[in-house]
Amino acid sequence: QVQLVESGGGLVQAGGSLRLSCAASGRTFRTYTMGWFRQGPGKEREFVAAIGWSGGSTYYADSVKGRFTISRDNAKSTVDLQMSTLKPDDTAVYYCAASRNTGPLRRPQNEYDYWGQGTQVTVSS
Repeated sequence: QVQLVESGGGLVQAGGSLRLSCAASGRTFRTYTMGWFRQGPGKEREFVAAIGWSGGSTYYADSVKGRFTISRDNAKSTVDLQMSTLKPDDTAVYYCAASRNTGPLRRPQNEYDYWGQGTQVTVSS
């Protein structure tokens, strides 16, 4: 069992930056693929970024590529999402998720086994 707790959300102006962090419990964190997802107002939850167990491979949604960076620290059992050049369209609740599947990073949401409660990010214009 893995428990995930997100932090770092808040209100930021367009063009600004924000760093989200996800802290995981459990000794097997280093074996999980980790992902970030978001759900904007009136929208379905969508994929944002994923990172492999070693941190050596990453995958991003086209909408955030070049602006967001996902990273992980297996010693601390954390995964971060550095967000830059934020846009009002980035406004959403951001969720951290863990997947036991060690396959390709491009995968459906239902292949993620554990989810955090989410943290709100609001980007004002």
